[in-house]
Amino acid sequence: MSAGDVTRRPVTDRDQLFLLELYAGTREAELAQVPWTREQKLAFVGLQFQAQAVGYREAYPQGLHEIISIGDIPAGRIYWCRQADGIHILDITVAAASRKKGIASSVLRDILEEADRTARSVSIYLETFNPSLAFFNRLGFHVALQDGFQLLLKRPPAPSAQTAN
Repeated sequence: MSAGDVTRRPVTDRDQLFLLELYAGTREAELAQVPWTREQKLAFVGLQFQAQAVGYREAYPQGLHEIISIGDIPAGRIYWCRQADGIHILDITVAAASRKKGIASSVLRDILEEADRTARSVSIYLETFNPSLAFFNRLGFHVALQDGFQLLLKRPPAPSAQTAN
């Protein structure tokens, strides 16, 4: 895979099944702990998926919801929002079968480059137990705020971008 193979495009109605399956994959470990039937788990995941989508649209009406692809094959999704004072990543998820291939790195590198060009910081919320925490630390994010197990990570613009403006 080369960086040129990773693309993003706006989500369309045709993507809903892929997005639901992707979201369900993020909840598997959690749902393995409950004694529900398969149907109950599917119903719960469907409701949570819809609630998340509505919540993101309401909180960030100007936000972008994009499919991340390798060639023409969907491999993940990203919700993100350009704001006056920074870029906020609401969620980035790569399908389990597509992880550890540099996909998230490629997408985030593009966003970080835009942030540097426009002298804006980039932020994302993660939980203290999220395995992606080390990945974001390597990209230059640091803890700006902690509320219980929720962390607000921020990555300031590159120093050259800050002095250019």
